[in-house]
Amino acid sequence: MKANISSIEKRGLWSRMAGQVYLWLLLVVLYAPILLIIIFSFTKSKVFGNWTGFTFGLYENLLTGYDYDAQVRVDPNLYRAMFYTGLVAVCAAVLSTLLGTLAAIGIFHMQQKARRVVSVLNSIPMINPDILTGISLFLLFASIGLTRGLGTVIIAHVVFCTPYVVLSVMPRLQKMNPNIYEAALDLGATPMQALRKVLLPELRPGMMSGFILSLTLSIDDFGVTFFTKGSGGLETLSTFIYADARKGGLTPELRPLFSLIFLTILILLVISNVRAYRQRNKNN
Repeated sequence: MKANISSIEKRGLWSRMAGQVYLWLLLVVLYAPILLIIIFSFTKSKVFGNWTGFTFGLYENLLTGYDYDAQVRVDPNLYRAMFYTGLVAVCAAVLSTLLGTLAAIGIFHMQQKARRVVSVLNSIPMINPDILTGISLFLLFASIGLTRGLGTVIIAHVVFCTPYVVLSVMPRLQKMNPNIYEAALDLGATPMQALRKVLLPELRPGMMSGFILSLTLSIDDFGVTFFTKGSGGLETLSTFIYADARKGGLTPELRPLFSLIFLTILILLVISNVRAYRQRNKNN
């Protein structure tokens, strides 16, 4: 009997160890490339992986737009791509957060069967490959004669990001006391006042999560942007990197840019999680 118990304990120990090893291997595979980009952003080598000494030169080039060692300007298309990436991401995140929050409220107050159907329909765009969404929107814009450019890219990113906002806000609605909104109406608040002063403060953590998720998805997206940007010269970072890589290499200043983007998103996620944690403790 003791031998059987000992063998079971050993198997459990080996299973836990195997799980820990698998977890750490997964983390290494996910984050090692990002760590390498951050490390090699502190060297001015044109070839990634070739260390030529520690320096902040690439960060200086990125911030000033000029390479003082080579006496040349950094590719101006990179800064145009950065501007349009930020513009599209912020517009798409704001609009999709508003639309997704309102859609989540509407779905939550549907009948149970209708809610299930709409929830499944909301999940389809998230499961679909980006390229399928991009081609579908391209065909839609072409069929209605809409000229592709900045406007179509923003519309496409809003369509792409809104389901994720719905998914982020819906759990907050399910946890919220459903009588709060009705109580506000009974106390004399208009529906808009009840929405603004009662519902939205309760949903704010979910909205913030959806906003950050939309921001990162928009910055990261390539497939939808590629098919909806048209041929007017509009580039975002993803399409700029694609074109840059086809030339035989990547602009070295992309390394510090990637590092700064990663650090910014990491800080936003930490702030969001800390605020959500404090909010939970306050409610408890």
